[in-house]
Amino acid sequence: MYSYGRQSIDQSDIDAVVEVLKGDWLTQGPALETFENDLKIYFGSNHACAIANGTAALHLTGLALGWKLGDIVITTPTTFLSTANCIVYAGATPDFVDIDPLTYTINPNLVEDKVKIYQSQGKKIKAVIGVDYAGHPCDWKALREIANKYDIQLVNDNCHALGASYLDDKQYAVKYADVVTQSYHPVKHITTGEGGAIFTNDAKIDEEVRTLRSHGMTKNPEKLDKDDGPWYYEMCKIGFNYRINDLQCALGISQLRKLDFFVSRRREIAKQYDIAFGSDEGFIIPSVSKNIGHAFHLYPLQLKFDELNTEKKHFFEVMKIRGIILQVHYIPVHLQPYYQRNYDFRVGDFPYAEQFYKNEISIPIYPDLLFEQQQQVINSINHSINI
Repeated sequence: MYSYGRQSIDQSDIDAVVEVLKGDWLTQGPALETFENDLKIYFGSNHACAIANGTAALHLTGLALGWKLGDIVITTPTTFLSTANCIVYAGATPDFVDIDPLTYTINPNLVEDKVKIYQSQGKKIKAVIGVDYAGHPCDWKALREIANKYDIQLVNDNCHALGASYLDDKQYAVKYADVVTQSYHPVKHITTGEGGAIFTNDAKIDEEVRTLRSHGMTKNPEKLDKDDGPWYYEMCKIGFNYRINDLQCALGISQLRKLDFFVSRRREIAKQYDIAFGSDEGFIIPSVSKNIGHAFHLYPLQLKFDELNTEKKHFFEVMKIRGIILQVHYIPVHLQPYYQRNYDFRVGDFPYAEQFYKNEISIPIYPDLLFEQQQQVINSINHSINI
């Protein structure tokens, strides 16, 4: 069975975790500090706070940025639930902007249009969350200009784009966004099992997320109402247990060293898919904008199911019989029952995202996928559309 994604673990990863198991610290120890420092160096951030998972990273981002009841936060409908849910967690109101039909990322022109619509109603947008979908960075220069023009916070949900480059810069994310979040789930570019991180160049934001990461507690003498001794701590606000342990951090340290290789392999695999499907009118392959280094967390292949006279559900079933487990990324968030019931979104609100969902399939792409296995995937897709 081949799935759309999976982790790549070798002996060096195993050895790194075993070393921690033999040591004195299983959590909140030296591996955490090392991992955070390594992340800062690779991604070019002043601060990096490793955390329990990508959803927790988004949750704390909204809280650290002060989102609250009455605030409006915009994101893309083509994303996982967490990107929109973090807005709701903070008590703010979610809204969406449709995707660019070529990059599948949030369309900056439509973002500004929506800002103006709210302005005409006497309302202000608090923040925009861009998602580097599938590994293709958003148009961050345009988004930053909009954020500056209208005094809007900018967040990069960077979970798909570890190792990507924007304007030939791998450290682009924190240069444009106020806060960047990542996930290290097993299907991502690197894994810590579960896990994630929050990046920022703002020391106050970093301090806030670190406090919220561990129950809202502090031992900082400058923050205490009193100080009974070296054991003493105070809970200054409601926080969470969103810590990541040293076993996970050890794995992350080892995985991060291989990130460039992992991305290189994904690009090689994507190139073979481009060759296989790029000249067939029944398919739409993902495009890559100028000065972009796509990280290919996903290979979102579009099939023109209407023209191919093939039902998507049937296609999935046939591919599964052939030993290939496909996936779809994503069901547009505004079509979820919760968002329709509570925020009055409807079918047709964001047509590009809806059409993309209708056509999109995520096919196997991960570093350990062999050439022969990829050819089996390609042949199975070609044969399955004719059944």
